[in-house]
Amino acid sequence: MVLLGMLDSPYVRRVAICLKLMGVAFEHRPLSVFRTYDEFRKVNPVVKAPSLVCDDGTVLMDSTLILDHVETLVDPARRLMPADVAGRREALRLVGLAMAACEKCVQIFYERSTRPPEKRHEPWVARVVEQANAAFRELEPAAGRANPWLQGERFNAADVAVACAWRFSQHYDAAEVPAADYPALVAYSRRAEALPEFASTPLD
Repeated sequence: MVLLGMLDSPYVRRVAICLKLMGVAFEHRPLSVFRTYDEFRKVNPVVKAPSLVCDDGTVLMDSTLILDHVETLVDPARRLMPADVAGRREALRLVGLAMAACEKCVQIFYERSTRPPEKRHEPWVARVVEQANAAFRELEPAAGRANPWLQGERFNAADVAVACAWRFSQHYDAAEVPAADYPALVAYSRRAEALPEFASTPLD
């Protein structure tokens, strides 16, 4: 299978790290939705990252849907989503918060980097910044309880999502998401980023 997209996307990075953790072999093609738009469009006309080209040629997109599919391909012992109802529900809660944080942080980045200043609507930007911080405020206590990971001893899908979201926020939106407000996430991120699957999949 082939993963399309740049690792500076928290969604692409999330998928790449999860594939490595589950022991799934894949080829990574770092296509940009900006710089290599036409090449990306030849594979996926929607030009959405991440896109996953399956072994039979089927193209999937959206990180959550891609990972839902991949989990059906691996041995249950290698899956990253908890199998029990309560554990899965909590993982979904954490992943949902992380994906909301990612969405808002990406919006902040695009507002600052691609929209001309005279066309920005600052009340909208302020709202998006607040939403990003609201998600991280919900995640901060969970990171503080991590022992050593969010749901105990085993690093799982929620850990990947949260760690990728936080790293993206600090790489692109550190002014809007101050690290000083989230000491537990800072410490948690440091542990996660030291794992070989993260270190070999750098955002930058």
